[in-house]
Amino acid sequence: MGNKTPLYNEHINMSARMVDFAGWDMPIHYGSQIEEHHQVRNDAGMFDVSHMTVVDLRGVGATDFLRYLLANDVARLKQPGKALYSCMLNPAGGVIDDLIVYFIKPGWFRMVVNSSTREKDLSWIMQQSGDYDVQVIERTELAMIAVQGPNAAEKLKQVLGEPVASRIDELKTFFAIECGEYFIGRTGYTGEDGFEIILPNNQAADLWCALDKAGVAPVGLGARDTLRLEAGMNLYGSDMDEDTSPLEAGLSWTVAWKPDDRHFVGRESLEKLRETKPSRKLVGLVLQGKGVLRNHQKVIVSGVGEGEITSGSFSPTLGKAIAFASVPRESGVECSVDIRGKMLPAHIVKAPFIRNGRSCLPEEI
Repeated sequence: MGNKTPLYNEHINMSARMVDFAGWDMPIHYGSQIEEHHQVRNDAGMFDVSHMTVVDLRGVGATDFLRYLLANDVARLKQPGKALYSCMLNPAGGVIDDLIVYFIKPGWFRMVVNSSTREKDLSWIMQQSGDYDVQVIERTELAMIAVQGPNAAEKLKQVLGEPVASRIDELKTFFAIECGEYFIGRTGYTGEDGFEIILPNNQAADLWCALDKAGVAPVGLGARDTLRLEAGMNLYGSDMDEDTSPLEAGLSWTVAWKPDDRHFVGRESLEKLRETKPSRKLVGLVLQGKGVLRNHQKVIVSGVGEGEITSGSFSPTLGKAIAFASVPRESGVECSVDIRGKMLPAHIVKAPFIRNGRSCLPEEI
């Protein structure tokens, strides 16, 4: 038996197939992973993400601490509610975790980190905070529900009603607002418009059931993975880890090099890597013809070298097999994938594969 979110009983009542995920009993699907995927791309679906770890950082030293802790720079967050995506690095420049941090007001930030890295994240944050006037507070009393899809806004407004509905209309992407005990961010992990709602544990089931009545279908971890892959979003532990830098994981854009005098954990190692250039890069793959791309399959780039698929699956939206792969830096646009001893051709493309429900692939693919 694993940890249970406040929505565990709702999952059981909805006939979810439950699996272990990072020590949590979580729904993999509620009947059809494919249907759940299309529900999010075409309408609206909801995810239980209460297994994620919410951490508040409070105190006069919070800004300085986060500017040291994270590769991206929270000094960019000028407006209350603004969010920032960043990696948290070790001294060698490897990714301890990727996360979202929200600026609530001076002296108060909120971070959401991965459940699979909870213990090491909290330990690392506490170790690094010693020289700063900051409190690190894990918010275990809070649940989290994501509502994603092109109709997410309209259906969420229908459930929450006024005056919250008017505020949702005004909420920009990668911003959050506080509405009573709800903390609502216009963020997500699907490539669609959507929201992530942080709320008290004892209110989660009521919101979940109200969303269900409004036609927001429950979606499990299976579709969450295919949605994020189509959207070109990395998965920690697959596409990056402590032995992979942001420069090798397609996340160079999350590193704030300016100002030059900002010291952050891992900066020196990253600067050396930037000068010498990483030997590998993360790319998208699209398989030519039939087959399924899976994690750890070997990728061969003729005349260049070998790589490996880090995340692979069938894309329900495209009807093709797609993947992320770590390949030699010199790789071009064609490669082969070793699938059960057969070398099948694939195109190397730039992620994302899908944005707002539409293909981003070149017309010739």
